Amino acid sequence: MEKRINILYVGSTRENINAIISERIVLSVAGNVLEAVNLLKSQQHPDAILCESAFSGGIGLEFFEYIRKKPELNQVAFILIDPEFKVKAYQNSFASRVDDYYASPLPPVESIISRVEFLKEFRKKSSGADIPVSKETNYKMPLSKRIFDVTVACMALIALSPLLLLVIIAIRLESKGKVYYTSKRVGREPFDFYKLRSMRVGADAELNKLAKDKNQYKIASEQTDIDFTKPCPKCAELSPGETCSPVLHIGPHTICDDWYNVQKKQVAKSKSAFIKIVDDPRITKVGKIIRNTSIDELPQLINVIKGDMSIVGNRPLPVYEAEQLTLGLISKRFLAPAGITGLWQVELRGNGGVMSEDERKRLDNLYAENFVNGNYSFWYDMKLILRTVPALFQKDTV
Repeated sequence: MEKRINILYVGSTRENINAIISERIVLSVAGNVLEAVNLLKSQQHPDAILCESAFSGGIGLEFFEYIRKKPELNQVAFILIDPEFKVKAYQNSFASRVDDYYASPLPPVESIISRVEFLKEFRKKSSGADIPVSKETNYKMPLSKRIFDVTVACMALIALSPLLLLVIIAIRLESKGKVYYTSKRVGREPFDFYKLRSMRVGADAELNKLAKDKNQYKIASEQTDIDFTKPCPKCAELSPGETCSPVLHIGPHTICDDWYNVQKKQVAKSKSAFIKIVDDPRITKVGKIIRNTSIDELPQLINVIKGDMSIVGNRPLPVYEAEQLTLGLISKRFLAPAGITGLWQVELRGNGGVMSEDERKRLDNLYAENFVNGNYSFWYDMKLILRTVPALFQKDTV
C-alpha cells in the first residue's frame, strides 16, 4: 500500500479543496489563520501546507513568514495558491523562498502528490542548514509582572468579595439568566474570558444588526463589494484594447488587476476590525452602572490568576475581531499579554469613550513595544494603573 501524505489546506475555495481529495492524502482544512495555527499545534505536522494567497484573517505570504519562524515546521513544504496566475505574485513568491506556486485550477492530484513528496525529501535533506530561518520576536512574561499579577488579583478578590456579592444579587433581581458571562477571547492564545453580565439575555444574537448602524469604529464607505461594471480610470486613458495592468478573469467578469485591488481596498475599509456599539440598547440598568465603574471586569481577576491575562496589557479580542486584525498572526499587539487595563483603555476613557480604529491599533502596538527584546518596565505598568483609577468614574459607557 502506498504511503499517504498529510496536507493542510488553508483557505475556503471549494474547487481547490475538492481537487486534492484522494485516498493517498490525509487532508485537513483551515478556513482562517486561527484554525490553521490551532491545527498545527493539535496534530502531527503536515508534509505540506497549501495556502491561498488571501484568506479569512490572513495573507498567504505573511502566513508563510510565520511558518518559517517556527523551527519545528522547517521541514514542512509550503505551496502558495493564487486564484489565477500573476507574474508579479509568482516572482514575489519565489523571492520570498516559497517552495512552489500554483494558480487555479490546480494540476491533477497525482502531480501535487509527486511534488509534495519531492519537496518533503528536499526539505528533510536540507534540514534547515541551507534555508535561512527568520528570527522570531518572542514575548516572555517577566517574573516580576507575574508575581505582581497573582498577588494583586488574589488580594483584590478577597477585598472585593462583599461588593461582588451585592452586584450579583442586583443582576439576578433585574433580569433572569446567569450572572456571569463567558466568551472566547484572543490574547497571546485563545481562552475563556469572564465578566459579570451587563446585558439582557440573548444580546449576542442582536450584535450583527446593531453593528451595521451603531458601530463606533465603523468607517464610512459605500462600497461593500467589487463592482465589475465600473470602468478603470487608468484604462480609460489608454487606447482601445489596452489595459493598465494584466486582466483578471473572475467568473463571467473581466477586470484589470490594478483596478481590482483598488476596489478591494475600498471594500475592506467598509469592514472595521473592532466593534463597539454606541448607546447599546442591550445594556441593563445595573449593567450600565457596573460598566461605567468597570465592576463588570472584576471576574477577569480569575483570568489573571489562571495566567490567561495580566493586570496591565492589551485588551483581549473576540475571535471575529482577532481574525480581521492579525493577518497571519504577525500583529505587534499580540506580543504583549492580554490585560484588564492598559494604554488603550486609559486613553479611551480619558477621551470620553471616542477613539478611531487606527488610533486604537497604534496604542496597542505602542504598548507591545515594551515587551520586545526585554524592554519591559514595571514602573510603566504602575503608571498606567494609577491613570486607570481616576478614569473609572465617568458618564459614558465605554
